[in-house]
Amino acid sequence: MQNILVVDDDPTVAEVVTGYLERAGFTVARAADGPGALEAAGERWPDLVVLDLMLPGMDGLEVCRRLRGRGPVPVIMLTARGDEDDRILGLETGADDYVTKPFSPRELVLRVESVLRRGRAAADADPGGPVLSCAGITVDPAARRVTKNGAEIGLTLREFDLLLHLMRHRGLAIGRERLMQEVWGWDFGDLSTVTVHVRRLRGKIEDDPARPRLIHTVWGVGYRFDAPAVPEPEPVPERPAASTRASDVQPGRRGGGVPGAGTDPAEGA
Repeated sequence: MQNILVVDDDPTVAEVVTGYLERAGFTVARAADGPGALEAAGERWPDLVVLDLMLPGMDGLEVCRRLRGRGPVPVIMLTARGDEDDRILGLETGADDYVTKPFSPRELVLRVESVLRRGRAAADADPGGPVLSCAGITVDPAARRVTKNGAEIGLTLREFDLLLHLMRHRGLAIGRERLMQEVWGWDFGDLSTVTVHVRRLRGKIEDDPARPRLIHTVWGVGYRFDAPAVPEPEPVPERPAASTRASDVQPGRRGGGVPGAGTDPAEGA
């Protein structure tokens, strides 16, 4: 049975979520604040964390950072409805998904199952496959390692999967819905999740994220990974042809300035 850690200071929310997750077959641990969450994770490392963004003392973002500092763990963030900035910030911190309050507990269970299913699929997948390189970016699927011009880049689990998927389909425009299905394993969800992860990924692999040259936006479709265009070399000017003007004729030729030059002696006989 997989272990889920639920972190929420509202006892009613925590109790309802715990009940639905236990009925779905999960083992659930609960914490009401950040320190309690870190302590519970230390006693038994969770397979996934359901984490409220607004916690007393230590907020959910800091809890997420500290948990991720200990090791990889999927996180689903709970946010208040309308707090779009907080939601985006949670995703940028590395949350795998978010659910806005008030929410359907059944929907939350589906999100938990989806995130865990994606993680299992990634773990069970054949780690082989060719190393991919383009414009100084190298992705090693087996080692799950990314370098830029030889220097290693630290990517989250989802950022790595997104980059690998885009590079495996280099030159193709891929819609956000398809990316959500094939990278996240979701059949539903807010497409801004994809947008935020693309922005984070650009910030790590692009020389100038404000002017991306690798991950291109295809308006009305989605995104395309491709090498930056190489400017064509300027044409080399042609060398001038040799001159054949009459003024360039050298002395000594017929009609030149040396008396008697070029005269056949037989003509005067």
